[in-house]
Amino acid sequence: MELLWQQVVDWLQSLGLQFGESVGTQVGPVVADAAQKMDMPGLLALAAALGWASGFRLYAVVFLVGLAGAVGWMVLPDGLAVLQHPALLAASGFMLFVEFFADKIPGLDSLWDMVHSVIRIPAGAVLAAGALGADGTTMALAAALLGGSLAATSQAAKTATRAAINTSPEPFSNILASFVEDGLVVAAVWLAATHPLVFGVALVITVVLMWVVTVLLFRFLRAFFRRLSALFSSSQKVV
Repeated sequence: MELLWQQVVDWLQSLGLQFGESVGTQVGPVVADAAQKMDMPGLLALAAALGWASGFRLYAVVFLVGLAGAVGWMVLPDGLAVLQHPALLAASGFMLFVEFFADKIPGLDSLWDMVHSVIRIPAGAVLAAGALGADGTTMALAAALLGGSLAATSQAAKTATRAAINTSPEPFSNILASFVEDGLVVAAVWLAATHPLVFGVALVITVVLMWVVTVLLFRFLRAFFRRLSALFSSSQKVV
């Protein structure tokens, strides 16, 4: 915690805020290790993580990665350096705060997902492209396709899961699912930045499982709405 606090204080001081004496300890070698440039496997893992996690929590991804770059936990690729700008951190932090609560309210979570389905997928593509270099390059285009596809996969799984959960009136499953998604986003970004090969294997397994779960949940929802429609039709006939 002392190390974390010192990094936050150093970042705030770089923005012009002064605190008098330095708080905490000097972190020299640790920050130097964290600031090493990522190699290609690391950049690919980061691009995939940003795309995949954006389908769950776009604002959390933007805020966490920007904060990590701002306080020196990692050196962001040039295409993502804008994420650590104070104005963007403030905006993404505010939206993260709003989404954190909106995503845990039954009904509102599904409405929030529907509205943001048109934002998360292209944003995931842009973030993934930014992780792999300048705009217009072949690698950036490939990363955009990867990021957009992964964002669409996680967005579809999230939407289907929440719709299925909302068939139950109790709110606790929504809250639990939301906290699980929060944890998945943090874990994905951390694992991609620290253990890219492990993340790659975990991502492949997770994506396959998501496809299976999404298909099963869509079948469940289709059957559920058919039964609901039949119930309403029989009720109208009785009346």
